[in-house]
Amino acid sequence: MLLPCEVGVKTILPAVKAIMARTIVEKHGLKEKETANILGLSQSAVSRYMNRGRGNLIEIENSIEVSTLIDQMVTFLVKEPHKKREIMALFCQTCKTVREQGLMCSLCQKEMHKEWSEACAFCKDPE
Repeated sequence: MLLPCEVGVKTILPAVKAIMARTIVEKHGLKEKETANILGLSQSAVSRYMNRGRGNLIEIENSIEVSTLIDQMVTFLVKEPHKKREIMALFCQTCKTVREQGLMCSLCQKEMHKEWSEACAFCKDPE
């Protein structure tokens, strides 16, 4: 049994970090090393995110809701890094939004046993 959160860790987490890294470097003008320190990553990981060599298993950038949440996280990280609770809440909301919009379904279904994937409506059903 593979849970949606497990697929999310493999797909959503890297995709969000990639967008965050690019946003911090491109919109806030920080260097890759500074961005790495903010995100708790290595400079080489940030470089791979910048060059789209990492974090591209799922396409989430076209979702306005997801982009808004990521922008809010980045703003906190750059300007108010002490607001860790708010940052974590936004990250969880981002993942939930990706799942509710069905952006992860095809990847998740590939990982699940057929009997589970055929009956799965977990992410799209918020209850």
